Amino acid sequence: MSSTETSGLGRYRILLLTIAGAGGLLYGIDVGIIAGALPYLEATAGLDAQQLSFIVAAVLLGSVLSSLFAGFLSDVFGRKWIMFLSGLLFVLSVPTICLSQGYGVLLFGRLLQGVSGGLIGVVIPLYLAECLPASTRGKGTGMFQWLLTFGLVLAALIGLYYAHKVDGVIKFAETMADKAEAAKMIFEKKDTAWRSIFWVSLTPGVLFCLGVLLLTESPRWLFRRGKAGAALAALKRSRTPDEAQVELQEMASASQAAQPNVAGPRDSLLSRKYVIPFVIALIVLACTQSTGVNSILAYVVNILNQAGLPGSVANSGDVMIKVLNCLMTVVAVMLVDRKGRKFLLTLGSGGIVICLAMAGVLFYQAERGRVDYAEAVRPMIVQNQEGGNLSFTFDADSYQQLTGQQPAREMQATVVYAYGPFTGVQTRRTDDFPIKSVDITRSRVVQQDSVIGKFFRKLHLNPFADPADAASASLEIRKVLVGPVPDISHGWLVACCLFGFMAFFAVGPGVCVWLALSELMPTRIRSNGMSIALLVNQFVSTSIAAVFLPTVGKYGYAAMFFFWAGCTVVYFITAAFFLPETKGKTLEEIEQMFSKKR
Repeated sequence: MSSTETSGLGRYRILLLTIAGAGGLLYGIDVGIIAGALPYLEATAGLDAQQLSFIVAAVLLGSVLSSLFAGFLSDVFGRKWIMFLSGLLFVLSVPTICLSQGYGVLLFGRLLQGVSGGLIGVVIPLYLAECLPASTRGKGTGMFQWLLTFGLVLAALIGLYYAHKVDGVIKFAETMADKAEAAKMIFEKKDTAWRSIFWVSLTPGVLFCLGVLLLTESPRWLFRRGKAGAALAALKRSRTPDEAQVELQEMASASQAAQPNVAGPRDSLLSRKYVIPFVIALIVLACTQSTGVNSILAYVVNILNQAGLPGSVANSGDVMIKVLNCLMTVVAVMLVDRKGRKFLLTLGSGGIVICLAMAGVLFYQAERGRVDYAEAVRPMIVQNQEGGNLSFTFDADSYQQLTGQQPAREMQATVVYAYGPFTGVQTRRTDDFPIKSVDITRSRVVQQDSVIGKFFRKLHLNPFADPADAASASLEIRKVLVGPVPDISHGWLVACCLFGFMAFFAVGPGVCVWLALSELMPTRIRSNGMSIALLVNQFVSTSIAAVFLPTVGKYGYAAMFFFWAGCTVVYFITAAFFLPETKGKTLEEIEQMFSKKR
């Protein structure tokens, strides 16, 4: 083979990895962009804790919806055009979010981003697995994850930039004599900040859409459509002619073995070769989300604030965590085709268990001293036809009235309340500027039913409450937990636990989960099997994100971290004892591993 042809293969592989992997960039922005925008949304959009949870969870919920159909659509229209569709939906979501003036439009825009992310999560790993040679498939799919982590870093840097701009306005406003004008200035700056954060993400989406048009279709999809000549041509763009011919023959042999012939009937979908890899992939993907990774990335600024780090420092910690994620993913990409998937998943899940458990212990020590003053707050409820409202401020004076003590340091109060099954949480600190009151009304807590809610309720899979169950419920103040804000050293200890968590996640599940998804599934069920597995994966993530704020408000951050650690123990056992090694094998060879008798 000539040097010109070899150079051409290398250039196309780079193009394929860059464009297809750029889908990971959009996926990372999908997940990470809300972290920097969330504090300003909370301050300006008039959303309560449950609504904020929905805004965060909307991306994951949209992913669940699109995961239902991603495999079917990619089988009908091809991997390439569904990749293009995912980028187009992302592009459309940005102006929808940035121009929104209410909760409904904002939620719809985030759902569009979620639908885009769900398509990306299924189709791009599928496309990369079917297009790349076995020797580079691990690094190639790792490139998707690396660009995903780079998207998280990019989102964090954007958030940090606007956090510093907002902090500058706050410092100036503190010097103003007219406090009402100062509060207005801060409000307007925060409103502009979260919209600008989303606007910046438009450019990567446009570039991804244009780049997809330069790629060929998946050779395995072309072969299954009866286009053997086009499949061979697609293989030759990333392989030598001899390698392409050998792989085409393997595809033909695998296809013939799965079809009915004189030797016997077609393989049952319940046979060992299909069920075992499907179940393993399902467990691995569900456990990946049960580590709490998406919620940690989305709420990392809030977590570090509650751990004791002030605003801009927490934003810096957010950036540091995501930069570490990006750097450790490079390490994982270098190791995945050398050490193998099984080793990295076992190492990563074991390290995650330790880091989550340590974070849980730190939060338990900080939270166990809080005192519940719900009895003192309940008489403040104003009874009315809506089931009751409540409004009060939490500053140094109100702290003294509530507890009968003068605060010796900064204090914080977490108010947990509910109308029937709809729970809300609001947290205030005595050093907040400007002071923002706790305002609780039925309209802010009990959400109107949605098409999505009705759909999942029919499937008995809806993690959200039914509005009908709260139609006549009265306001219930469940807890008003008051305690000191943890000191900054405690905050940095928690940050170190999160750094460790992210490092182990990047080395293990971060890269290998996409390989497990795309490599384990046999050709006959790969697209639909990946859709079902990712559906379970995203449903677990959606459920965790939707209940995160109410749960940590009611039970504390320690409970959430201990829960995630327990789920990751299951992950470690699966990786160490049940997951087979797949490095260096073609997709057809991996399929043969599960066809062998015990």
